[in-house]
Amino acid sequence: MIKRHFLLVAAAVLIVVMAVAVIVRLSFADAGEGGGPGRGGGGRGGGQEVAAVQVAERTFSDSLQLVGVARGQRSVNIVSSTSELITRVMFRDGQSVRAGAPLVELQTREEDADIIEAQSRVDQARRDYERTRDLAERGIAPRVTAEQAEAALRAAEASLDAAEARRGDRMIRAPFSGVLGLTSVTPGTLVGPGTVITTLDDISTIRIDFPLPERYLGRVQSGTPISATADAFAGSQFTGRIARVDTRIDEVTRSATARAEVPNPEGRIRPGMSMRVTVRQGQRQALAVPESAVQYEGEGAFVYRVANGERGQIAQRVEVEAGAVEGGYVEILSGLDAGDTVVATGLNRIQPGAPVTVAGRSAGQ
Repeated sequence: MIKRHFLLVAAAVLIVVMAVAVIVRLSFADAGEGGGPGRGGGGRGGGQEVAAVQVAERTFSDSLQLVGVARGQRSVNIVSSTSELITRVMFRDGQSVRAGAPLVELQTREEDADIIEAQSRVDQARRDYERTRDLAERGIAPRVTAEQAEAALRAAEASLDAAEARRGDRMIRAPFSGVLGLTSVTPGTLVGPGTVITTLDDISTIRIDFPLPERYLGRVQSGTPISATADAFAGSQFTGRIARVDTRIDEVTRSATARAEVPNPEGRIRPGMSMRVTVRQGQRQALAVPESAVQYEGEGAFVYRVANGERGQIAQRVEVEAGAVEGGYVEILSGLDAGDTVVATGLNRIQPGAPVTVAGRSAGQ
């Protein structure tokens, strides 16, 4: 019985000794981790190592972001002015043509017959005129007869010109140089007035029409540079200038239509495309920080400024007023001064007032 109690007491003492040893070991380990400035957090007080940048001025462009519609420099629907059958189609879908190129020929049987008849009248009138002129010169016929014959000849020639013009109307031609669209007509198709045969667009230069709010009319004028982008060409930017601004303001939208012209030598922009237009209004210098240094909270924004604390550098939360965002930088309107150092990355791992160490800078700097 005594032996059994002795074993229990010995076991209890052994457990107590082991617990004390573990506690002492952990205490020494914690003291070792916190004792030196170069271990653990990387600075006095175990601060988080962060990348930082200095607040400096950058160039920002004043610009307006608007949405417009692309249009050809000249665009037209090719239509017939009369009801007639098509006898020849002389173009291909998407073909580039020059001004005056023949596109479609309509049936011309009546016009051809009118030309033959008018030509016969001209020939007869010419013979009559030449005969009466000779007789008048020899004094056999009165001169007034020759004058009447000459007038009849001129009338016959005018009738021939009219017949040839009507024959020419049966050949539909391109009114200007451009690119043709798709067509569904073929020889034998009956077309009438207003029937669209195909479309023709001059897209060497594209016009972009967009609404310009009236409050900006005093800052935008002809010659103002613009840039435009389209969803169809991600990463591509097209540059041009404002050609003119409409003289009237829409009473409902309180905006005027502005028209920009953009060179389109490769024909990439097509009429009807939706374009995002940026109107440049000049440049200015302003304080800026990288976008990664700014966090937004509700309608406000803040950064972490590196400041000196009692035991070293700390992350000081500073409310800022953010302005334009351009080229990966945010304009700072208020809250920071030039030369301030702010945390550039990893803001979600930092708490206000937490100790930090700037990467590449010793704790004493």
